[in-house]
Amino acid sequence: MMQNFDKKRSRLFAFPARTIMISFVLVILVGSVLLMLPFSSKSREFTGFLDALFTATSATCVTGLIVFDTFTHWSYFGQVVILSLIQVGGLGLVTLTSFISMAIGRKMGLRSMQLAQESVNSSGLETAGNMVRMVVKTSMAFELLGALLLCITFVPQYGLEGVWISVFLSVSAFCNAGFDILGRQTPYISLCNYNGNLMVTGVIMALIIAGGLGFYVWQELFAYFRTKKLSLHTRVVLIVTGILIGAGFLVFAVFEWNNPATMGGLSWYEKFTGALFQSVTLRTAGFNSVPTDSFRPITEILSGLIMLVGAAPGSTAGGIKVTTLAVLMMTIVSVARGRDDTIILKRRINKETVYKSLTIILIAIMAVATAAGVMVGTMGESHSITGSQSFFEACSAFATVGISCGVTGMANIPSKIVLILLMFLGRVGPVSFVLSFAAKPASNKKEVIPEGRIMVG
Repeated sequence: MMQNFDKKRSRLFAFPARTIMISFVLVILVGSVLLMLPFSSKSREFTGFLDALFTATSATCVTGLIVFDTFTHWSYFGQVVILSLIQVGGLGLVTLTSFISMAIGRKMGLRSMQLAQESVNSSGLETAGNMVRMVVKTSMAFELLGALLLCITFVPQYGLEGVWISVFLSVSAFCNAGFDILGRQTPYISLCNYNGNLMVTGVIMALIIAGGLGFYVWQELFAYFRTKKLSLHTRVVLIVTGILIGAGFLVFAVFEWNNPATMGGLSWYEKFTGALFQSVTLRTAGFNSVPTDSFRPITEILSGLIMLVGAAPGSTAGGIKVTTLAVLMMTIVSVARGRDDTIILKRRINKETVYKSLTIILIAIMAVATAAGVMVGTMGESHSITGSQSFFEACSAFATVGISCGVTGMANIPSKIVLILLMFLGRVGPVSFVLSFAAKPASNKKEVIPEGRIMVG
């Protein structure tokens, strides 16, 4: 009997991707139970399971969509639970446990190293341990520096409680989570009262970008003064991230500049900083410095498309990833030029990467379209939810952005369930999610299969 149990357990954890996915599920379930407890809420009443599950999923998957204002509903204990889920979700349970094991001197076996490699997207087993250390230490350094800078604003305003606000916002921003505890001013206000205050929004933007670039990129940037080299991956991440931030800025500057419900009543400086902040937060952060429930439909659609991309692989963010978009776009360019291979910055991309990119994008489109359809179908008549709003919310959930146009706050049970699934899928990654259900590991042995021909185009 024990042998059968061990065999089933071994089969269950056969894939690193499956183990990591299960670790996320366990963290979410533990967080849900803790958030349900009476002392997690300020009213000292039980929170319903679905709402607790939604909040725990949003925090662990570093999304930021909320069904309750974080400050007004959750007690300090509940806020600590949420922040802990954000930290664990941003870095990954496997990454943190691997770091602790190494810190106490415990030797890691082959399987543990494979898990660590998968968790931090390391290039090999021999570098996985160093990568884990770098991930945790870099995260702590950025979060500490961010908290200290935010204290300059919040400690004079709130006294010692400003330290907690600064720490919460810093961790939430670096992990690209988008949760805040500024509802003490006005529920769901986020950073709207600090638009134009670069000591707040500037620090938050820097933390969002730092967390979204990915730890592999930071490793190369730290070593650049010594090596004077950047890999293709790092160059693509930096270029595409810059392009997307610029594109997002233009979307808000063009379509929301004179919108009286969002940026129309602000000064030109506040409009500029507001448009820039909203563009950066589309990189999967979830904060907002202008009202997001009054965007024009065209802004919702274009923002949704930009959000869908997400940030970089190996970062604290979700989405289809900037490198995936780069591979897709350059594949289109290469086909248009009559090339057989995808070329990026004078480098050929292997077919496996191209196929994986296309698979990720197709799964993302199907997931977002299905979720948007569910929300419109179940909420459209009763809450007057438009197609652009449901698309915006679905993209926000899948890309773990967390910006809401008001749909989440009035979501019914089916809509909450699909948003939970979208947040989870976006955080663990579509391919990892699919591979975790495979019956057995993929074999390197190539099958000899007859070639078939079909017409396309």
